[in-house]
Amino acid sequence: MSRPALWGWIAVAIGLSALTIPWFLWGDATLVAGVPLWLWWHVGWMGLASLVFWLFARRFWGLGIESDGDSSGGSPGSGSRVDAGGERR
Repeated sequence: MSRPALWGWIAVAIGLSALTIPWFLWGDATLVAGVPLWLWWHVGWMGLASLVFWLFARRFWGLGIESDGDSSGGSPGSGSRVDAGGERR
C-alpha cells in the first residue's frame, strides 16, 4: 500500500480520536427526545467509528506493517503452509 494511504489513515485515526469527546457540548443542557445531546453525539460517533474500523479492517489491515513484496514464499494457496494463527511455516 502507498505512503499517502498510510498518512490518510493516520489522519482519520487522529480525527476520530480528537472528536470522540464532544468538548463543545460540555455544559449544554439541550435534550433531544428526552436524551442529552452529548449522548446522541456519543452514540452516533461510535457508529461512525465502527464503520470506519470495518472499512479499515476489510481493505487496509496491515497497512504500514506488511510490505508489498512478500519474500517468504508466496500466498497461502501457492504451496506454502499456513497454520491457524496465520503464520507461514
